[in-house]
Amino acid sequence: MTAELQKKVERAIKLIQAAGKAAKEHGQPLEICYSGGKDSDVILELAKMSGVEYRAIYKNTSIDPPGTLAHAKDNGVEIMKPKENFGKLIARKGYPSRRTRYCCQYLKEYKILDYAVLGIRASESNKRKERYKEPTACRMYSKDEAVEQYFPILSWTNDDLVAFIRERGIKCHPLYYDERGDFRVERRLGCMCCPEASYKKRLLEFKEYPNMVKLYVRRGGQYLENHKDSKIFKYVRNAYEFFCLDVFCEGSNNRFQQMFGKSLFDDGIDCKTFLENYFNIKFNDYDVKTEASD
Repeated sequence: MTAELQKKVERAIKLIQAAGKAAKEHGQPLEICYSGGKDSDVILELAKMSGVEYRAIYKNTSIDPPGTLAHAKDNGVEIMKPKENFGKLIARKGYPSRRTRYCCQYLKEYKILDYAVLGIRASESNKRKERYKEPTACRMYSKDEAVEQYFPILSWTNDDLVAFIRERGIKCHPLYYDERGDFRVERRLGCMCCPEASYKKRLLEFKEYPNMVKLYVRRGGQYLENHKDSKIFKYVRNAYEFFCLDVFCEGSNNRFQQMFGKSLFDDGIDCKTFLENYFNIKFNDYDVKTEASD
């Protein structure tokens, strides 16, 4: 470990200790926000090194990549289940999008404890660099729910992260390792098929996780069944078309008509057949059932 990184580690530990002291003064342990990603593995290790009282909590979104839940359990992390899983949210609210990204609010952006440590790094994206300029912030979840947040590795680079992980012998999520077992720091974990991902990446993830296609179609069908007066019926007739409109056309009716040929005089491409061929899957009765009972 370089002298520069050692200083960063020491500063990070001091910040966690200050956060832990503030939490303790208010009769609470410190919350370690754990996602299963490499950054949260690092802050968990730093919390252990700091000696503070903490609760490491993983908010199970129900759509994290395979192995995430097991990785959290292997690290002794507390699992917090959402009040509604992702599928039930779709059945109630429709598909999330870049404009209506409601899923984060229900699945992971909610308060547990008053003081929390997060593994956010400014170097991950320009958006984060602009948003997070200080190592602490007060996050308002609602008018009456505030959380004091701490970002001990905000200034860390990928090189810092790799060096610390090697130095401490941290075993990260299996998806960070390639077929040769080499650690790939540039990889990022997140919800499968996130609507904020690029068009190309999202399609690749739906191909990688075809059960997500079935989940979307099934729950989208439930949304249509439960919202007979929805304006979406101006554009689609069933759950397959609803999925194609959302994923392949990014919600654009013009693109949907261009791609799938639906018009008053032409039924166009059969979306069920198209999806089965594109994702190499087969829909069954369960995949398209409409009752929102499970």
